Formats: sequence, C-alpha cells, structure tokens
Amino acid sequence: MAHDHHHEHHHYRPRGDAARRLWLAVALTLGYALVEAAGGWWAGSLALLADAGHMVTDGASLALAALAAWAARRPVSARHSFGLGRAEMFAALANSLVMLAIVVLLAFEAYARLASPQPVRGLEVSAVAAVGLALNLYVARLLARDAHNLNTRAALLHVMGDLLGSVAALASGLVIAATGWTTIDPLATFVICVLLIASSVKLLREAVHGLMEGVPPGLSLQEVGEALAAVPGVASVHDLHVWMLSGERLSLSAHVVVADLAQWEATLRALQRVAEERFHIDHVTLQPEPQQRVLRRVDAKR
Repeated sequence: MAHDHHHEHHHYRPRGDAARRLWLAVALTLGYALVEAAGGWWAGSLALLADAGHMVTDGASLALAALAAWAARRPVSARHSFGLGRAEMFAALANSLVMLAIVVLLAFEAYARLASPQPVRGLEVSAVAAVGLALNLYVARLLARDAHNLNTRAALLHVMGDLLGSVAALASGLVIAATGWTTIDPLATFVICVLLIASSVKLLREAVHGLMEGVPPGLSLQEVGEALAAVPGVASVHDLHVWMLSGERLSLSAHVVVADLAQWEATLRALQRVAEERFHIDHVTLQPEPQQRVLRRVDAKR
C-alpha cells in the first residue's frame, strides 16, 4: 500500500535572547561567588563559604544550560535531521541530578554544624547575603522570561536554590547578630533542602518524561485527537503521537482518515492551524487515508 506523507515544517529556533540571558546569569553568578567566598572567609562564616561553593556549582550548571540552548539553535544536518534540540532536555536532566547531589551535601553540612557550632560575624554575613539576594532576584527575573523552556526552568531552579540560600544566610546572620544563637543557620538549611528536593524531583521527572518521548505536560492526547477529528472533512484520526523535540518545540504525527482525498490540501491547512494555534505544536506530520479504502480494509478483515 502506497503512503502519501505530508509534512509541515515551521523552521522555529529558540530565540538567541534566551541564550544571552543565560550567559549573563553565568557571569553574574560566578562573579559574585568569588565575592561571597571572600566575605565568608573574612567573616568566619562556613554558611557563606558553602553558599559560595553552591554558586560556583550553579554557575557551571547555568553554563551547561547556555551551551544546550546554543546547541538547540544549530541547524539540522544529515546526521541530526531534527537538530540538537534534545540537548536542552539532557541539560535539564543533568542539572536536576546535580541539584539533588547539592541538597545531600547541604544536609550533611547542616548536620555537622548542628553537632559543632562555630562563631560567626552575624552582621557581616547578613550584609554579604543581602547583596547576594538582590543579585539572585535579578538573575531569577532575567531567566523567568523563558520559564516555559524546560532547560531554562532547570537553570532557574539552581538560581532559586541560591536565592533561598541567600535568604537563609541573611536571616541567620541577623538572628546570630541579635541573639548569638548559631543553631538557626543549619535549621534554615534543612528547610531549604526540603524545598529543593521537591522542585528537583519534579524537574527530573519532566526531563526523563521528555527524553522518553512522553506526551508533553499539560497536553491530553485524547483532547488533541478529538480536536483534529472535529476538523471538517476528517472522518477519524489514529496512530496519533505527540512528543517534545526540544525544551520548547512540540511535534505531532498521525494518520488522518478523510472523506474526500481531493480536499486534502484544505483539510491539511485546517489541521495544522488547530495543532499550532490551540496546542502550540509547530512540527506536524500527517498521513491521509481515504475513508473508502479504510472501510474496504475493515470489511476484508471481517
């Protein structure tokens, strides 16, 4: 049986602005990590030193996300006919795993500090943490513009981890300065670890789901199929597949049973319009099947 495949390719590429914002976030994060490390050494704060190390790790993760965003914008080739968009999903997977490892290290560090408290210059710690908080808020706002992208969302998770770390350091510094109660620092760290675990596991599941070509989050395969089947001229839709090509691009393929093959061009345009406007699916591959041929095939099986 001959198969007539119709393809519609919208040559969309993730915006270069997203990659530039990621690289700016890398520069700001790594730059202030050095300032925070110096401040932690001067103030005798293990919390600030640990947060500086966390920021260095996050800077590396942001750089990985930026490289993945750059790779996703590369054109298709003979070896990679879909391009390198999946690099963003691998970066999201790696970043979520790194964040879980960081959470484990922070929990161990907090436990050690509970067992062996150390003197800390509270006001100095608060001052450095306050600047770090302002920086992290700016970087988070920068990346939030592209939060619909899985890769950028992974990078944003690391920034939020830094932001929470700055809040904890700021609060604990103020409490230590006012009361001398150093136990507040590791206790705040434990709270942050719980929050980060929940976000990291959610992101990890999304990345694995995307790499396994699962239906993108927020989409219902049944709803997509029903919307396509409701297009005038379409009798039914089967062999429907929807998956993620990259952190932003969605792809769809299906067999479409049509009442009149002569009207296929108009039906195809209507199907593409529904897929893109209603479900934001920009890569659509549809194969038409005449209804009469399908009915003959069903009768032959009987």
